[in-house]
Amino acid sequence: MGDRLKAADLARSAGISVQQLRTYVETGLLPPVERTPAGYRVFTPVHADALAVARELAAGHGWGTARAVMAAVHTGDLENALAALDAGHARLDRERAELAAVREAMGAVLAGRVPPPAAPRQGLRIGEAARAVGVKPPVLRLWEARGLLRPGREPATGYRVYDRAELHIARVVALLREGHHPLASIEAVLRELRANGSPDRVLAALDTRAGDLHRRSLRRLAASAALHGYLRRLGHH
Repeated sequence: MGDRLKAADLARSAGISVQQLRTYVETGLLPPVERTPAGYRVFTPVHADALAVARELAAGHGWGTARAVMAAVHTGDLENALAALDAGHARLDRERAELAAVREAMGAVLAGRVPPPAAPRQGLRIGEAARAVGVKPPVLRLWEARGLLRPGREPATGYRVYDRAELHIARVVALLREGHHPLASIEAVLRELRANGSPDRVLAALDTRAGDLHRRSLRRLAASAALHGYLRRLGHH
């Protein structure tokens, strides 16, 4: 009897309602509960441990992964539990690789210091824009088809028109293609440039993102450690 916990006390310690606690049991986030002869649910320190681990997993991976991992653990499917955890780490690894690729590409942009384009106020048509960038018109059309460029259109004729900003983007694409950067990295660079403006501001944004990535990596490490301790308590070695 001494190791039993009241549902209200366990819920209060986690800052959730008793109904949420019951839902956690029903969805597998917490292990199954026994019931007293009167029908009351019996919670134990193992449930308190599971709740703490679930919160660590949610902080590191999100509640979706936390539910998948804990539900698999509580049905004895350790393989799927670890697979769900590994998938979260793999996503973080891909994000880290993408961030490194964008940093490298932005370094090339900064090294090249693409000069501001000299375009008339109304912009340039595709042939003129291609000459200004140093490529053929079909190349600009290809980049547009890939979503890299967003030229405007003349209302009367429908011809493509490249204003100063879009001409600058085209020169950045040309520079990165000369450096053999993959299109995926170029797309990421352009998203950052359109959102943040200058390459220097992009690098500042990337630094912020790298810091966030570092913190999320540490949270996932803490979640893995918590889960490992919980598995050992359940008898998994």
